[in-house]
Amino acid sequence: MPKTLVAYFSAAGTTRRVARAVADAAGADLVEIAPATPYTVADLNWRDGSSRSTLEGKDPAARPELASAPGDLSGYDTILLGFPIWWYVAPRIVDTWVEAANLAGKRVVTWATSGGSAMGGTTAELKKLAPEATWVDGRVLRGTADAASWVSSL
Repeated sequence: MPKTLVAYFSAAGTTRRVARAVADAAGADLVEIAPATPYTVADLNWRDGSSRSTLEGKDPAARPELASAPGDLSGYDTILLGFPIWWYVAPRIVDTWVEAANLAGKRVVTWATSGGSAMGGTTAELKKLAPEATWVDGRVLRGTADAASWVSSL
């Protein structure tokens, strides 16, 4: 029977709440993409040109270190990959995870949380990092209620 994993990165807790709702709606396992060095409030200040998230966002080669490796994904057919949108792309920690995970043959469906940004070219950018996966454009989820209706549409 096909098995689904919800893998997510959450800097401030918003994406974590939605990820739990997505996992519940999908009957999926849940795993957090955690940075080795957690983001502070100052790190997330997008108005500060020298904040950690701003500097990482400006550097496509930035690869923040993971707290732990992605683990064995061989038992999963589908990965529902969630994250907040930062400057119309996934945070660089997601890039780190995608490059470290073995996504060959997996169907990866992206989804995001955002206060106002759209997905932009996020999925296309992630696909460059793991072209052996089948990438599916997801959407921005505006809350936990949005999660259940989105999962039922997949």
